[in-house]
Amino acid sequence: MEVLRWEGQRLLVLDQTKLPHQVAYFTCSHYREAAEAIRSLKVRGAPAIGVAAAYGYALAAFNYRDDPGITLQRFLKQAGDELLGTRPTAVNLRWALQRMESVYRGIGQKSLEEIQGVLLEAALQIHQDERKVEKKMALYGASLVPQEANIITYCNSGALATAGWGTALGVIKTAREQGKRVKVYVPETRPVLQGARLTAWELQQAGIPFTLITDNMLGYVLLNQGIDLVLVGADRIVANGDFANKIGTYGLAVLAGYHGCPFYVAAPWSTIDHGLQEGKEIPIEMRDPREVREMGGQSISVQDCPVLNPAFDVTPQRLVTAIITEKGIVKPPFAESLKKNFEGVDNP
Repeated sequence: MEVLRWEGQRLLVLDQTKLPHQVAYFTCSHYREAAEAIRSLKVRGAPAIGVAAAYGYALAAFNYRDDPGITLQRFLKQAGDELLGTRPTAVNLRWALQRMESVYRGIGQKSLEEIQGVLLEAALQIHQDERKVEKKMALYGASLVPQEANIITYCNSGALATAGWGTALGVIKTAREQGKRVKVYVPETRPVLQGARLTAWELQQAGIPFTLITDNMLGYVLLNQGIDLVLVGADRIVANGDFANKIGTYGLAVLAGYHGCPFYVAAPWSTIDHGLQEGKEIPIEMRDPREVREMGGQSISVQDCPVLNPAFDVTPQRLVTAIITEKGIVKPPFAESLKKNFEGVDNP
């Protein structure tokens, strides 16, 4: 499944707003189209957003034309700022752009064509590295899955949200490949229905048994369906282990804790933000009220009623059993173990 693909001098993005009913690609010939693809959820999921932003930065170099009114350096800075402003919560976006900016600063005196080639190669490398990271992370995570397991996941953390394998859903797919008998309960994930539209589609494509539920059935399922573990992704993990993920994750973690159910977070190293100490410091994106007032373009509520629509919430680290990364499984106390286990790992 190719979520992102570079062709010639353009980026093709699998348009996730059209899934599961239509598989279509959105063409980005300008970095601003890549920014819009991220902002409008055509591409989504923290790792995929980071990769898309890297391609968007490279695309800006192809968009640049020698102009005495603006230097390439200034043009790329403008592009980077616009891409960074699309989704404030997912730290992978900033990580990827910082890595691209670092590559540009190290290029030196070269022709525009040579700079374009170097930046494109850097974006392709970020994409390739992300694929490798996901496979390693999935192997670590699969070791936590029993031979027979009923699992709750949340939102979408599969190939659609990443570079092609997945974080939490990648763990589930790997466990299945190892011969483990897994069944997944998929909450719909209001208001944009990433669970109902995307995770259900991915699981069906992979032939993994699943049951779709509404978000308000989580307590019932945890009480009655013999759930063995909860497995979710993350958009940002801070130094003490608090993390931001799709709105509703916090409530699921509280329910899992009450029922004594292990709660695991799967995310690559690029999702860990050591610059923030606690979850309350994470910026939370507020989205368009129409996402709540409407479904499929049809009004489902009182016209123009007040709406609260945070895209994410923050789950405190005390509700997390372990964090799964490509470097291994991190257990509490997270502040100490994150620092001890990953000291010296490159994180721009």
